[in-house]
Amino acid sequence: MAQKPSIPKGTRDFNPETVAKRNYIFSTIKQQFERFGFQPIETPSFENSDTLMGKYGEEGDRLIFKILNSGDYLSKVDEALYASKNAVKMTSRISEKALRYDLTVPFARYVVQHQNDITFPFKRYQIQPVWRADRPQKGRFREFYQCDADVVGSKSLWQEVEFVQLYDAVFFALKLKDVTIKINNRKILSGIAEVIGAQDKLIDFTVALDKLDKIGAEKVKEEMLNKGIPQSGIDKLQPLFVLKGSFADQIIELQAILSDSEEGKKGIEELEFINSAISELGLETAFLELDVTLARGLNYYTGAIYEVSAPKGVDMGSIGGGGRYDDLTGIFGLKDVSGVGISFGLDRIYLVLESLNLFPETITTTVKAMFINFGTKEAMACSKAIKSLRLAGISAELYPDAITSNKHMKKQMNFANKSNIAFVVLVGDAEMKSNTFTLKHMNSGEQRTLSIEQLIDALQ
Repeated sequence: MAQKPSIPKGTRDFNPETVAKRNYIFSTIKQQFERFGFQPIETPSFENSDTLMGKYGEEGDRLIFKILNSGDYLSKVDEALYASKNAVKMTSRISEKALRYDLTVPFARYVVQHQNDITFPFKRYQIQPVWRADRPQKGRFREFYQCDADVVGSKSLWQEVEFVQLYDAVFFALKLKDVTIKINNRKILSGIAEVIGAQDKLIDFTVALDKLDKIGAEKVKEEMLNKGIPQSGIDKLQPLFVLKGSFADQIIELQAILSDSEEGKKGIEELEFINSAISELGLETAFLELDVTLARGLNYYTGAIYEVSAPKGVDMGSIGGGGRYDDLTGIFGLKDVSGVGISFGLDRIYLVLESLNLFPETITTTVKAMFINFGTKEAMACSKAIKSLRLAGISAELYPDAITSNKHMKKQMNFANKSNIAFVVLVGDAEMKSNTFTLKHMNSGEQRTLSIEQLIDALQ
C-alpha cells in the first residue's frame, strides 16, 4: 500500500472555509493600510544569505532556513573542511541563499537598494509569508504570514500616533472590541539600566524585565542577579515591579525613578506626546496602556515599542507589535534613516475572531446559485443564463454531470447542501419552452418561476 502523503511539520493546508476567513482578515488589514496612505511592496521569498545572517542575533541566525546551492554544491568544500564535519563553516560554502525570516530586514535592504527611486518619508505595507526553522508548537509555525506597515525617513512622533490609530482602525473594522495597545519606550529602559548601573547589560536587563508578567518579580530579580546586575541596582527597581495605575500616574512614578537620566526623561517626553495626542483624538475600540516592563525581543528598537493584547478572557498571546528603529538601514550602509513600524499577527487574530464568533457568516459562501444539470440541451440553456448572472456580479455554476436517474438528482441536491449553496435553479422541459427558470431556496424549500431578469433581481 502506498504511504499516505504528508506535509512538513510546522506547515499547514487550508480548506476553502479557512482561506475565505483568512482572506477576510487580509482584505480588512489591507483596506486600512491603504486608507492610512501606505503603499504595497513585495520582496522575494528568499534573499542572499549575507542579507539575513547576523541581523537577528545568534538565536535568529539558527532559525533561518538555508537553501542549498544548485548543482554539485559539495564541489566547493575541500576535503579537510568536509572531514571536520563543521556544519557552520560548511554552510557558507554550500548555501548562498536563505528563506526570509521576517519582512523588516528585507524591507531595509529594499530601501537601501532603491533609495534613489523612493520619495521619503516612505510608507509601505507588505503582506507575505516568512519562514523560521523553529520547533513547531501550538500557535507557532515554520511558515506563516506577516502583515507589516512601516514609515522610513521621518523622526516625527506623529507617526507613532498614526500607528496607534491604525491598530484601532483595523480592530474596529474586524469588530474586535476592548483590545489593549501596550506601549513603552526603549529610551526609558536604557534610562533605567543607567540608573541601576547596568548600562553594559541592557539586553540582559530588558530580556529579564520582559518576563515579569510570566514568571513574577522574584524570578526576574533572580535572573538579573545571575546575569551580573548588582543587588543595589535591583533594589532601586522595586517601584517598577509594583508600578500600576493610569498612564499619567505611571509617568509621575517614572519621572521620579529617572530623574538622573537624560535618556530616560527623553523617553518619558515621547510617551507623553503620544498619549496626549491619542487622548485628544480618541480611539474607537482599543485602549492605550503604558507598560514599562514591555521590552520586545528585537534589539534594533530605539524609541516607542508596541505590543497588542487580545480582549480579556481570550487566552492568547500578543496579536500585534512593533516600534521605532532609528538606524535599521545602517546595517546595509545607509545611515540616519529613522523608521517606525508595526505588524499584525494573522494566525492569532484568526483564532481570536474564531473564539469570539466574529467572522461574518457570508464570507464562507462559495456560490450563490447552482443550476441542476438535466442533460445537454438544458445544460446549454443553463450556461447561457449563468453567463448573464456572472456579468451581473452573481456567482453561479452548473453541476457538471447530467441526471440519468432520481439518484443523480438527489446527488446534485446533496452537493448543493454540503457546499452551503443558498439556491438551486432548475431548467427542465417546461422552463425551456417558456424561457423561464425555477429558483429554489435550499433552506426554506420555497420555489418561484422567474424570467432571467427576475432571476437576476432575486439573486442580487
